[in-house]
Amino acid sequence: MKITKTNAARILDKAKISYDLIPYEVDESDLSATHVAEQLNEPVEQVFKTLVLKGDKTGFFVCIIPGADELDLKKAAKVSGNKSCDMIPLKELLPTTGYIRGACSPIGMKKHFPTYIHETCLTYDRIYVSAGQRGLQIHLSPTDLIKEVRIEVVNLI
Repeated sequence: MKITKTNAARILDKAKISYDLIPYEVDESDLSATHVAEQLNEPVEQVFKTLVLKGDKTGFFVCIIPGADELDLKKAAKVSGNKSCDMIPLKELLPTTGYIRGACSPIGMKKHFPTYIHETCLTYDRIYVSAGQRGLQIHLSPTDLIKEVRIEVVNLI
């Protein structure tokens, strides 16, 4: 099966960052990271989901957390310099980031937003994040991801 490189993969190529593009079977009725982890046969703690939020003071920002976990909105607001924050409405995801639900990559959004990743990412040599299209994950070093996307490592759950 030929895998088409995504914009996120091309950005990593340009930065000379080592990664693998890993395809998986998409289930349109279940776009959860838990389902992705099952398809990849990997622990869900290593499959990170990318969430886009809007704070009351700073506007849009991004949180990346382990797939089975829930984002703590109070912690997200605090680390991002907001009093409160909420997930952006689904209809705003594509125009804001360039990505659709189930394929939102922290790499290569339309513009750079402040980005935060949960600290457990550093316990793994490599993690999975969306490659920017449904059915494709990027497997890479969390430190490479952090450096390339300028991510702050914090406690988000």
